[in-house]
Amino acid sequence: MLFDMNNLHAAITSLLTPVIAILIASVAFAVLESGIAIGERLFGLRQMRQSASDAVIKTARHRLERADLLARIPPMLGLMATIIPLGPGLAALGQGNPAQLAQAVTTAFDATVLGLIAGIAGLVIGKLRRRWYEDVLESLES
Repeated sequence: MLFDMNNLHAAITSLLTPVIAILIASVAFAVLESGIAIGERLFGLRQMRQSASDAVIKTARHRLERADLLARIPPMLGLMATIIPLGPGLAALGQGNPAQLAQAVTTAFDATVLGLIAGIAGLVIGKLRRRWYEDVLESLES
């Protein structure tokens, strides 16, 4: 056999800690990105209206890509971190250890929430920025 299922299970289980670390970093990045967006709304858009449209397009593209990644990747990682602990938790339940299942479910739900927080922030920031940049570009064209 090319691979052993126990090794595969161990490898997948070992992904939980890095995925949760990335989720925590994603929430921190979402908070940072929210602060940048607030500053951009209060001060940056005025400066953009005085810039060349090529510079605005380049800046907009870069910032929208960051928001789009934030909106898409953390929810997927949250799903991964939801599913990974449920396998061992269900196995523990089969062995008569409901406390381990309870811990696995708690970890799974916490990971889901982290992914959704970061994803929602990315979605909102992206939608707002698209509207802001369209307004700036329209004012530059006129």
